[in-house]
Amino acid sequence: MDKLMDYPWFMKAVALVLAVLLFSSVPNDDESETAVNVPSDENTETITDVQVKSYYDTENLVVSGVPRTVNMTIQGPKNIVQQAKALRNFEVYVDLTDVEIGKQRAEIKVRDISKRLAVTIEPEYVNVSVQEKVTKEFKVEAEFDRRKIQEGYIAGEASIDPARVKITGAKDIIDKISYVKATVDEDDPVNETISREADILVFDRQLNKLEVVVDPDTVEVTIPVKSSSKDVPINIVRKGTPPAGITIESMKLDTEQATIIAAPDILKSVDSVRVEVDVSNLSEDTELTLPVIISNGVVKVTPETAKVTVNVNNQVEKTISNVPIGIEGETEPLEAGFLPPDNGLTNVIVSGPSDAVAALTAEDFKLIADVSGLQGGDHQVNIKVTAPQNIKWRLARETASITVTEKEV
Repeated sequence: MDKLMDYPWFMKAVALVLAVLLFSSVPNDDESETAVNVPSDENTETITDVQVKSYYDTENLVVSGVPRTVNMTIQGPKNIVQQAKALRNFEVYVDLTDVEIGKQRAEIKVRDISKRLAVTIEPEYVNVSVQEKVTKEFKVEAEFDRRKIQEGYIAGEASIDPARVKITGAKDIIDKISYVKATVDEDDPVNETISREADILVFDRQLNKLEVVVDPDTVEVTIPVKSSSKDVPINIVRKGTPPAGITIESMKLDTEQATIIAAPDILKSVDSVRVEVDVSNLSEDTELTLPVIISNGVVKVTPETAKVTVNVNNQVEKTISNVPIGIEGETEPLEAGFLPPDNGLTNVIVSGPSDAVAALTAEDFKLIADVSGLQGGDHQVNIKVTAPQNIKWRLARETASITVTEKEV
């Protein structure tokens, strides 16, 4: 062997063999699979939902009609088919780099896939529309369901930030834009100001959604919500009749106003609320907590109850007999006197608190018959009464029988 190594032709032969072996071990540039292809290993697979890429002038053009995904059938050696299906290290695309504006037919192609695979794409061709890209600015309108506003509350005008957005799309699509809306969705009844991030939706006149690019694609929508309310007085309404001998001296509320919430049209027609006090069973000073009563259509009242302080007097009645009637206004030479059966006396019927009435006597009353200007003859003269202020009174007779005559010389 060592002797063979000394011959140059032997070394050249060995080098040639080694070179052939090295060359055969290097993979083919187009495929990494083994070159062995056994007919029995042929396989067919369909790869679904393969994304389609489009290549065109995105700065100035808009392309429509290219499907998002396609189905692709591949056939070839089983191991290569399985590898391609698993890795998806290929690209399905439409080359529109040199197209002109208008409608045309384009081929869906595939690249970066083994040449040993037979490929079928469904669909193979598509009709595309190439249009000029246009960008315009539009005002955004807020949209929300006003039925979600709780009864007794009102929503003001919505504010949107930003109020205008830029919309980019094909010229004929941009020309169709009629509505740019930011829709606020709210599931629960609303009784306070809400602020939400809302997506921008673009519609044509028939409210068909348009496929365009919106910048920004969301805006902040604020909808002010406040109660529809006003302050009104609380009235005391007396119900029933006090028991015999009882007088209601005063009724006073701890608060005189209430705040009501109602729809604006209802609010205009409501001027007050009330508490009803049943006095038919009151016999002493009492403090009552009563509901504040509202009219139909009023949603809420604050406060819902009010305290009423009721002061009463126990009333008694008695007759003070034989109260003298004085005469004034006599002028010379006339004089006045009483005719029977009055004889200058009458009865006074008084009523009031028992302690005040019990202490009354005839001396507490001053009764006067004024005869000023009367000529001779018999007259009925009204009786003037001066009485204590904390009681009620009435006369048994309202007039006195008076006779006016000349004085005897």
